[in-house]
Amino acid sequence: MTAAPRVIVIGGGAAGFFAAIACAEANPAARVVLYEATAHPLAKVRISGGGRCNVTHACPEPRELVKRYPRGGRELMGPFNRFGPRDTIAWFAARGVELKTESDGRMFPITDDSGTIVDCLRRAADQAGVKVFMSMGVRRVEPVGDAFQVEFTDNSVADFDRVLIATGGNKGSAGQIIAAKLGHTIETPVPSLFTFHIDDARIRGLEGLSVPAAGTAVQGTKLKDSGGLLITHWGMSGPAILKLSAWGARELAQRDYKFTLVVSWAEGRTVPQALETLVAARQANLKKQIATWNPFALPARLWERLIIAAGITPETVWTSVSNTSLQVLAGQVAAAEFQVEGKSLNKDEFVTCGGVKLSEVNFKTMESRVCPGLHFAGEVLDIDGVTGGFNFQAAWTTGWTAGRAMAGVAVA
Repeated sequence: MTAAPRVIVIGGGAAGFFAAIACAEANPAARVVLYEATAHPLAKVRISGGGRCNVTHACPEPRELVKRYPRGGRELMGPFNRFGPRDTIAWFAARGVELKTESDGRMFPITDDSGTIVDCLRRAADQAGVKVFMSMGVRRVEPVGDAFQVEFTDNSVADFDRVLIATGGNKGSAGQIIAAKLGHTIETPVPSLFTFHIDDARIRGLEGLSVPAAGTAVQGTKLKDSGGLLITHWGMSGPAILKLSAWGARELAQRDYKFTLVVSWAEGRTVPQALETLVAARQANLKKQIATWNPFALPARLWERLIIAAGITPETVWTSVSNTSLQVLAGQVAAAEFQVEGKSLNKDEFVTCGGVKLSEVNFKTMESRVCPGLHFAGEVLDIDGVTGGFNFQAAWTTGWTAGRAMAGVAVA
C-alpha cells in the first residue's frame, strides 16, 4: 500500500463516518472519500434513542461487554481491548462532546440531543479532510491488480487502493450485494430488536404502563431474559422484550413470530415464590380488599387485571381468597402466558442480525480474508448487540479498527 492510499468508504452511517475519520486522522496523506446513497447521512444516529442518541454503554470491561452481543461477541473481544467504551467517551470528549451515564448504564450526550453527535462527526470528518458525497451510491466494486475499480450510480468510475463497506444490515443492501459478488458469504439478515404483537384482555387499554423488573421467556425454548417491560398499543416492548428478541432473532423468525411468551411480572419470581408472598400478604391484610393492596408493587391497573384473570373479584377481601385462588393468582403474577402473533421493528434501533460471515474477516484489521484490500465495519457484518448503546459501540470499534488499518497504521 502506498504512503498516500486512496480510500473509499461506502455508507454514511455511524461506522462509515467513524472509519473515514480514523483513517484520515491516522494518515493525513491518505485521500479519503465517503459516499452515502441517500441525502441523509447519519440518519440512524439522528433518530436513535428517541432523538437523544444512546452513544455507548458504561461497560468498560471487554469480557463483560461481549456478553451483550448475541452474534459477534467472541470476535469483538480483541477490538474492544483496543477501542472500547472508555475510548469512545474520550474520543467524543476530545472533540467537545461530553457524555453522561443514566441509571441503567446507557450513555447519552449531556445535551440530550442526537444532533450533537451528528454535528461532531460531520465536523471531525471535515477537519480531517474527508470528502463526503451524498445522494451517490456505488454500483460495482471490481478488483484490478492491487487496487479496485469502483463504478457509481451516475456511471462514473474511479480507482481506489482500499474499500470499506459500511452500508448497514438491511436485507439486500448494496454493501451485502457487493460483498457477495467479491466472494463473501452473507448470513441471511433478520430483525434482531423488535416488539411483540399481543392482543390479550389482561393488557388491553394499558398502553404506556411499565413494570421495572419483569422476567420473560419463550415457551418451549431456552430463551429467557429480564428487565423493564412496557405495554404498548401493539403488545409488549421494553428491555425485557427487546433483549429476548435479540437473543432469539433467528429462532423466532423460524417460528414466523408466533409463539407463547411467559411473563413473570414480579422481578422474575417463580410461581412458588409468588405464592409464598401472596400467602403472607393474606395473613397481614385479612380485612383489606385484594385490589387495594398488592405485595409486588405492581401498577394498580395491572394488578387488578391479574386478579380478574385469576377468577377473583377485585372487591374480595384477602381473608376470603382460597388457597386454590391464590395458586392461580401466583401463576398470573409469575408465569402469565401470552400468545405472540407478530412483531414490529423497534424504531429507535431497527437492528438486524445477519450479514457478512464473521469467519471471513480478520478482526485485527477488519479486512476481508477473501478479497485483500476490502474492509468492513458496522452492521453489514453478522454482528448485533442488545439494546442500550451496544450496537453503536460495535460501529465505533469496527470503524476505528478498519480506518486505522486502511491508513496503514500497525495494529498494537
